[in-house]
Amino acid sequence: MQRGRRSPATILRQLLLVSRTPLFSDNKNCAPKKLYAANPLPLFEDENDGKTKTEWKKRRQTTADELKPPTTNTNTNQQFSMLTDTFNRHHDYLRISLTERCNLRCLYCMPEDGIDLAPKDDLLTTEEIERLVKLFAKEGGVRKVRLTGGEPTVRKDLTDIVERISRIDGIEHVAMTTNGVALKSKLDALKRNGLKSINVSLDSLVKAKFEFMTRRDGLEKVLKSIDEAIRIGIETVKVNVVVVRGQNDDELLDFVQFAKEKPVNVRFIEYMPFNGNKWETRKMVSYAEMFDTIQKKYPSIARIPDETKSEVGKNFQIDDFQGTVSFVTSMTNHFCGGCNRLRILADGNLKVCLFGNAEVSLRDAMRVDNASDDVLKAIVEGAVKRKKAKHAGMENLAFMENRSMIRIGG
Repeated sequence: MQRGRRSPATILRQLLLVSRTPLFSDNKNCAPKKLYAANPLPLFEDENDGKTKTEWKKRRQTTADELKPPTTNTNTNQQFSMLTDTFNRHHDYLRISLTERCNLRCLYCMPEDGIDLAPKDDLLTTEEIERLVKLFAKEGGVRKVRLTGGEPTVRKDLTDIVERISRIDGIEHVAMTTNGVALKSKLDALKRNGLKSINVSLDSLVKAKFEFMTRRDGLEKVLKSIDEAIRIGIETVKVNVVVVRGQNDDELLDFVQFAKEKPVNVRFIEYMPFNGNKWETRKMVSYAEMFDTIQKKYPSIARIPDETKSEVGKNFQIDDFQGTVSFVTSMTNHFCGGCNRLRILADGNLKVCLFGNAEVSLRDAMRVDNASDDVLKAIVEGAVKRKKAKHAGMENLAFMENRSMIRIGG
């Protein structure tokens, strides 16, 4: 070994050291910090043990023993063992956050007092994103990639990213989650370059309420983007509605009517706790309550059989509807047992569970240590093998230290 070069094992240990600095700055007026640059969060934090908020803030050093994969005996697909966890869940769906920036300020996504955004240089480059997708497709069997944010349309190289990903061997589907405000003019180019489906976040069909929930104007632009996506033939158009009691729960039937008139899938999402979104149990409208309201108006509503065991939405059809309605029941009826998703955040951290606070930096492995694909593969596999069976439950999640939704991606 050449003098000065570190072994893969050394790189792994150093990448998984715990930061001694606070996760979030207490000074909201300070310049943005490199929160996850050289000191990523602990990879193997026991996030599902129901600890108190004070305990969640404690940081510890990952030991060498913890870098070893668990010894659980599982019958995994050896070809793609990199992305198969100890519960035999194979992760073939990769979600990539392209930016932390957004042109809206949604109440459930952006903390009221704002966040310190990562500097542009801390974000993954186009080339780094392409490299990681190639690795995940070749070594892990990833077949679907979803681009998220922040808001992905604020990134100038979005079309280039879509084109590069869609040409990678093994990738069968490129999707995007967007708020739709700046989408309409970009749709043609995105479709030409390989974008197959979109999820549009839309929480109110009432202008004043839309402006309250997003802290910005833009409802008409979003509606025009949805219509344009349908017109040009985007394969699947979904509308994501986060239902919050006292804010938009009175619009359930209006959104169902939206699905009657347009060939879209309207997805009602249970309100989920993330840093700074003031989540409370009483604000969450459960799937059962939403379904009961809709069934009273539309008794012909009927369940559509799941296409795969990794389906996150409970899908329904109603007689004489152009579209469909679904419910994403993350809080009251989780779907962790069939989870096939991993997340790469805008700053290059790998997050194996939406609700977990364990992360490891792939960006630093590539930039600081010039890691080979074999080293990256080992880092990813170690994280996946430590993925929990399920999240901690909504009451415990409310006290966990995690990122705000805007810094994770939809």
